[in-house]
Amino acid sequence: ALVWVHGGPGGQSRVGYFSLIQYLANHGYAILAVNNRGSSGYGKTFFTMDDLNHGDKDLKDCIWGKKWLQSQDYIPGQIYLDSTNYVAYHAGNLPIILSAPHGGNLEPSFIPDRDCNGCVTINDAYTKSITESIKEEIYELTGCYPHVIVNLLHRKKFDANRDIGDAADGNSVVEAAWYAYHDFILTAKERVTNDYGRGYFLDMHGHAHTIQRIELGYLLSKSELQQNDDQLNTMLMVEESSVRTLADDNQLGLSHAVLLRGAESFGSLMDMKGFPSVPSLADSFPLEGEAYFSGGYNTERHGSRDDGGTIDAIQIELNQDIRFDAANRTMLIDSIALTLLEFYNYHYNDQFMGNYCELLSDVAAGLAPSKGINIYPNPSSGLFYVDMFENDIETLELITVSGERFKLIIKYGYLDLNAFNQGIYLLIIQTKSGERFQKKIVKVN
Repeated sequence: ALVWVHGGPGGQSRVGYFSLIQYLANHGYAILAVNNRGSSGYGKTFFTMDDLNHGDKDLKDCIWGKKWLQSQDYIPGQIYLDSTNYVAYHAGNLPIILSAPHGGNLEPSFIPDRDCNGCVTINDAYTKSITESIKEEIYELTGCYPHVIVNLLHRKKFDANRDIGDAADGNSVVEAAWYAYHDFILTAKERVTNDYGRGYFLDMHGHAHTIQRIELGYLLSKSELQQNDDQLNTMLMVEESSVRTLADDNQLGLSHAVLLRGAESFGSLMDMKGFPSVPSLADSFPLEGEAYFSGGYNTERHGSRDDGGTIDAIQIELNQDIRFDAANRTMLIDSIALTLLEFYNYHYNDQFMGNYCELLSDVAAGLAPSKGINIYPNPSSGLFYVDMFENDIETLELITVSGERFKLIIKYGYLDLNAFNQGIYLLIIQTKSGERFQKKIVKVN
């Protein structure tokens, strides 16, 4: 976004065609053209407001325009393009992030094909449409959207699953797209962490290996996956895993090995729906001589292995049989969408399968925004400090994802949820002046 400051100093920005602004808008920029104090067209009083005061009131108006732009949030369900128009961010409101780095098909002639040493330029066919359709299916199931980041360029132009050198091969436009791609992922990770405390990231790919099964990459090699459960559960192995944080802290208290190939693992949940997967309960590890992708740059960078962060990661490699057949793709999309929710429900938060976002929309209809009210820490294990005068509050109501309602009170500035289960809640604040505000809060163990 850009703040456009007109000349003058007594000039004016007007509605109409301006080639430069149109060019910037066509390339993904939002333009705020400020008619600050001292601009013409709004009367003599307004025009003279910055007389003998240039660089103060007029500048402050432009600065506040910038602050307003910064305050605008991504709207879940909307699609945003970067400045190159080659990266799309589908804004979400779920603790799930999907990435499709190799599914684009745009091949602009002014961007040369990558020819770096070892460059792979073959696309992962159908992974873009599969990923976008999973988003829509999850919305149908929950009323919520996962975060989705998509590379629109063909892989011969841009590989979004590599470091910037191999990804862009020195092209400045592709380098800008690379930064945008990963900045969008970082934005999604930050939003998930702020809203839910934690979540997980899935990098969507397609493989052409002989064995027709889904390959799930956790940054563990074939030989590492071939180890027994005791060895997989050692600290050394856990610290090499892209789901390191989940292995250290998950709702069912499952071990690392069970998370990778037990009954509630992602692979087993897909296998039970008719999609053979490795690792899983039915196929614990790839054998020697069998091709297998263990995870790439995105899984390493955006998962929890290196920093023990709040976002875990899995690389999903879809086999050709289920990608190339239309009927199989439909079943695959439905199955992955359901598995994504089941996996989160088993291991992160067991209150999420309800239609949470629709509940929020219904309850919050007509309520004022809560920007002036701070509640922290959020998430919290029990006590939430409400940054608002207690005497101004008439009532407090807590609503669960299932629609249950509880009347609460604040003591010494704190809201005590120690008696409540972990989960996501909506807090409705009724003030004595008649205003009603809403705030989403997350209780963790």
